[in-house]
Amino acid sequence: MAIIIALLAIHFVVKESSHQSSLLYYMLPLPIIIVAVLVLSVFLSKRYRRYNLILTGLLLVIWLSRSFKINIPEDAQENDLEVVLWNASRENNFKEAFIENENIPDVFVLVEARRMNIKRLQLDFPEYHFYFSGEEISIFSRTPIENIEVNQNKFRTVIVSFKVKDIRFYAVDGVGSLDVPRAWGLDFIDAQIEEKERAVLLGDFNVPFESKFFSAIKSNFNHAFNEKGNGFRETWFWNMPLLSLDHIWVSKDLQVVATKKINTFKSDHCMIRTTIRW
Repeated sequence: MAIIIALLAIHFVVKESSHQSSLLYYMLPLPIIIVAVLVLSVFLSKRYRRYNLILTGLLLVIWLSRSFKINIPEDAQENDLEVVLWNASRENNFKEAFIENENIPDVFVLVEARRMNIKRLQLDFPEYHFYFSGEEISIFSRTPIENIEVNQNKFRTVIVSFKVKDIRFYAVDGVGSLDVPRAWGLDFIDAQIEEKERAVLLGDFNVPFESKFFSAIKSNFNHAFNEKGNGFRETWFWNMPLLSLDHIWVSKDLQVVATKKINTFKSDHCMIRTTIRW
């Protein structure tokens, strides 16, 4: 019972009050706590086991209400923009990404993409446009990629800012080191977002949607999956819905038409595809 109380306190009370507590908060998402509470029922008497099962059911309802989304997508129109995000897990390039997505979108952002031969890709797809930042963020576009800027803080949070069709994109690879507070990465990201209209913010933030560090972003952007996605929002780990670390945020003047999470075993992160109308 003491273990159960500690788990609940970490997730619902302590949360991200300190760097150490935030690591526990990220390591113990609600699905893990639900399983732990259920397993610990074995060690309780029948009298208390009943309450444990009731608690398990309550936690399950909370988790589903938070993470499982049901939306009605709209039909795409000719001028809509299809945007795809994928943490490539250092082993994949755009060829694998196109196959997993089952088509070539308007804009494709790969994070943690080390195995990238841009010259070879440019030869294979001469009519399209590619950019590799050198910081494991790669960009594909059907139309020219303009106004590219790369910013990185000393803790290795990287932001690549660029424009496609007069929409400002901010591609993010957030700090993942256990010894660096996530707040430092999100503060840096917030400082780099200068345009909050006709803007899309996307990447692996290494922070779940429930994090308090998203407060500034949530005030100016809509979460694409929350708006038009279906199923579990979580993108990590290996298709199991544990944490939503990968996000596409769309400025509130743009309309999210449809969003889909694409499961794959080529990376430990799921792919996210969204269609935007302006």
